[in-house]
Amino acid sequence: MADSNPEGRHYDNILKMLSDLNKDLEKLLEEMEKVSVQATWLAYDMVVMRTNPTLAESMRRLEDAFLNCKEEMEKNWQDLLSEIKRTQ
Repeated sequence: MADSNPEGRHYDNILKMLSDLNKDLEKLLEEMEKVSVQATWLAYDMVVMRTNPTLAESMRRLEDAFLNCKEEMEKNWQDLLSEIKRTQ
């Protein structure tokens, strides 16, 4: 009489297993959707760059300007921190 209802436990185990499989499948589908979106944007970007070659150069100049600005902001921030420390 250790197992009062082994069939019921077996059924519960099957339901839990199916529930777990469903959750795993949902997670995998979400990841596939993310990858599909990324691939779509990559393809779009490639088409845009091929149809407008000056865009790549513009993007490169924009990235350089951003990096220069970021560098200058970091430098100014460090200067400001140094000035605050001196005044205290």
